[in-house]
Amino acid sequence: MGAMSLPDVDIDDALRVLLELLATPSPSGFTERALAAVEAELEVLGVEARRTPKGALLWTLPGSGGAPRAVSSHIDTLGAMVKEIKANGRLKLSPIGGYDWATIEGAECAVHTEAGRAISGTVVNTKQSSHVHGQELRDLKRDAAVMEVRLDAEVASAADTRALGVEVGDVVAFDSAPRATPEGFVKGRHLDNKAAVAICLAVTRAFVASRVHPEGDTHFFVSNYEEVGHGAAVGIPEEVEELLCIDMAAVGEGQTSSEYDVTLCVKDSGGPYDPVMNRRLRELARQHDIPLKVDIYPYYASDATASWRAGGGHRAALIGPGVDASHSYERTHRRALERTAALLEAYLLAPLAG
Repeated sequence: MGAMSLPDVDIDDALRVLLELLATPSPSGFTERALAAVEAELEVLGVEARRTPKGALLWTLPGSGGAPRAVSSHIDTLGAMVKEIKANGRLKLSPIGGYDWATIEGAECAVHTEAGRAISGTVVNTKQSSHVHGQELRDLKRDAAVMEVRLDAEVASAADTRALGVEVGDVVAFDSAPRATPEGFVKGRHLDNKAAVAICLAVTRAFVASRVHPEGDTHFFVSNYEEVGHGAAVGIPEEVEELLCIDMAAVGEGQTSSEYDVTLCVKDSGGPYDPVMNRRLRELARQHDIPLKVDIYPYYASDATASWRAGGGHRAALIGPGVDASHSYERTHRRALERTAALLEAYLLAPLAG
């Protein structure tokens, strides 16, 4: 007997949602607009969502009587806060999340003031011009001491900048610069992890439209502090027996992950994921003819890691679409989104690993 057919996922609509989310700023701790956009998508589907006290988002697809499970993704992204207003009116940064300073050089950004104003700018270094600094620029190590935000405003002093309403602690969001190409690629900052949020919404839409129920009650959890390490430390419902984390798969030298496929991460910096779940996910990929990569990431942790470290008593596993240039200007392909959605659907329709 063949594998159960999966509900049809509208990847074109998933791409629409993804591009809209990428265009919405949401560094960790500054996720309200992006979460509201997810809630608006769920409202159209007639799916009720709720917020945790910490600000994460939860919604539930009722199951057919099987054991409950959870699926996590995260809406928060890398970003920064204003650390210092310099004497020349430019801004020093304190990073939000783990990235190399070189990856944000030249990034367009916006400073979000306490009063709600967004002031555009660009991340530059203190010796930006090659015509002025020559070899000194080429030898410059990019770090917190030499990177700054050049505001798109006539400022020449700290007083000028403060007069705009800018202060220490204001959030700096890097522009995603999202783009979908005719060849099926999606490019932009923060595919990690808005691609997964778009996939979770697309799968929810497919189940609602087809009136298919998952095997067990399924709680979708969208965290808002993953990039700083504690997103799912609280908020995963206690009754769940398994947590499937959907997050980006890192593509690069020495890795098996691909921009065109879904990847099963069997181990990261937090150690190995649950072997029983891993075997079941491999089996489901084979049953449904879903191309699956298996990989290990030495410099990576996920919301599943955070949940386990906080005492979560459930099994946990991690899958996701391959993303090139993670934590920089990233790229994936629609096939990776399709294949991740298919494996998620297969998981939701199958009994828990045993």
